[in-house]
Amino acid sequence: MRILGIDCGTQRTGYGVIDSDGRQHHLVDSGVIRTSPRDPLETRLLAIAAALRECRAAHRPQAVAVEQVFVAANARTALKLAHVRGVALLIVAEAGLALAEYSPLEVKMSVVGYGRAEKRQVQQMVASLLRLDSVIASEDACDALAIAICHANCAALGLKIGVKA
Repeated sequence: MRILGIDCGTQRTGYGVIDSDGRQHHLVDSGVIRTSPRDPLETRLLAIAAALRECRAAHRPQAVAVEQVFVAANARTALKLAHVRGVALLIVAEAGLALAEYSPLEVKMSVVGYGRAEKRQVQQMVASLLRLDSVIASEDACDALAIAICHANCAALGLKIGVKA
């Protein structure tokens, strides 16, 4: 199964594409969509949408996974993040793709085995699970890959117990 993971952000939206059979995961692509905080929000959302559409068209995922909205200390930041998530969900819906959402705790539990894992631990486990020579330098791209791996693990479990993930 080819899975696109998306780590939403207004300045940096990470994406990661993996192929997985539920046991072994292989890196296809990863990167970061960068926007300028000086640009109006609508311009930034348009750029993120265009880049996600390009990624979707180039890699043709069968499923997409994103992080659930979390409660941020700053309401303004949480609202902007929700806008980016909305763009990501729209891109998924346009293509009729299966969507999965996971909390940061679920992602860390699935990838590291510990829900309060630090960024560095996530980076190391993502590199290990994808059999990479070094960690993914961008935390945003690495988080997106972790989200995709989490979905691959959950989808495999769901198939084993007869439930679609």
